Amino acid sequence: MSDRAAISAGEPAVEARGLCKRLGATVAVDDVSFTARAGEIFGLVGPDGAGKTTIMRMLAGVMLPDRGSARLAGFDVVADPERVKNHISYMPQRFGLYEDLTVEENIRFYADLFGVDARTRETHAARLLAASGMSEFRMRLAGKLSGGMKQKLGLTCALIHHPRVILLDEPTTGVDPISRSDFWSILYSLLAEGVAVLIGTAYLDEAERCNRLALLHQGRLLFTGSPAELKRKLPGAVVSITSSQARRVRAVLAGAPGVSSALLLGDTVRLVVDDAPRRIAELKERLQGAGVPFSEAAAVEPSVEDVFVATLGAGAPPSPGGVARPSSASAQGAPG
Repeated sequence: MSDRAAISAGEPAVEARGLCKRLGATVAVDDVSFTARAGEIFGLVGPDGAGKTTIMRMLAGVMLPDRGSARLAGFDVVADPERVKNHISYMPQRFGLYEDLTVEENIRFYADLFGVDARTRETHAARLLAASGMSEFRMRLAGKLSGGMKQKLGLTCALIHHPRVILLDEPTTGVDPISRSDFWSILYSLLAEGVAVLIGTAYLDEAERCNRLALLHQGRLLFTGSPAELKRKLPGAVVSITSSQARRVRAVLAGAPGVSSALLLGDTVRLVVDDAPRRIAELKERLQGAGVPFSEAAAVEPSVEDVFVATLGAGAPPSPGGVARPSSASAQGAPG
């Protein structure tokens, strides 16, 4: 079967089956299975120690699984790694840019590695650099770029050969908000081309941007599906309370009747409750009695983070059919 025939045979772009990996005494990945389709962004979501990086390395063929299998772009990663490499791109947490080369020279280097001709390279690079707002920096040394710009250059280099699957391991960690937005704009632009994007992230707000996601905790798969499907699993409703003393709000209300979890986000506390209309009045009364000021208390739509925190807070056991909260579930930006 030719490469093109294998890719167009109707198989998922990424298919992981029963992946297991032990690193020393730690079970880093424990029987993880999922599929990702062409033309979608699929997120591997979880905090530090969830197994995201280990899964990425196994899918990229740089680490062999102890058990299980993986197919990317129609080819078996273990049995046929060279053919897989022709159709994927892997951007690890520390992508190998050459800081003594310019932006243009880095792009040319990666294009040459994959045999991309000069005309195709120039056309594709111009589009990617324009999308990331980096067109004017083509002659700047990579070592002189900001962290966010380095990540956008890394993505450009990873995409220069038109891969069918791109694996991104926590690409926006430590990146400024504008660069994060630019980065995601580039990813969305790939979907119309039928590229499958697999992204590992510890930012639970980024899970909202994925078409589908796999929620991970301590190497185990807790949930796969869309963010909307995940939110429907929330055992209750969410009440948001804004206060200049948000920490006191959380201290007073955590453990109150009907409250299953309390998540602090800046000047806001998000509470998962069993009955929002009933509990809002009770929560207000409790805060007033404790002399804690607040400006707003209202029911709001749940987020992925709310679900992640609430169900583990309720002591739900990790299982493929449910979600659970790691101890650092609210860790925006925790390494993975």
